[in-house]
Amino acid sequence: MKDDELSIREEKMGDISRFFVKGRVNSLSANVLQHKLSEAYSMGRKDIIVNMMEVSFLSSAGIKVLLMFYKRAKTEGGSFFVDSPSENVINVLGMSALDDLLLPGTSVSD
Repeated sequence: MKDDELSIREEKMGDISRFFVKGRVNSLSANVLQHKLSEAYSMGRKDIIVNMMEVSFLSSAGIKVLLMFYKRAKTEGGSFFVDSPSENVINVLGMSALDDLLLPGTSVSD
């Protein structure tokens, strides 16, 4: 896999989908993440966990996708959060003041 590519693997556990994201989530690849998350919701999974341990870059387009599904989960009575974020993801979400929202227990402001 090249540094600028994105790989997403899904594990299904009942009504929960856990996504393992690897690579760069940028303006070109954010739509791939959006599509994968949309598929999970269309299959009735309302609890989504996105593991971003191997994400090397997160752009505003990626943040938009994360926020969109966070709001959808809250509206539909589900849950959505980022699990095991990389240092880059923690920093970007912290600078955007979204760490408290998307990273339970990992706030930069603590």
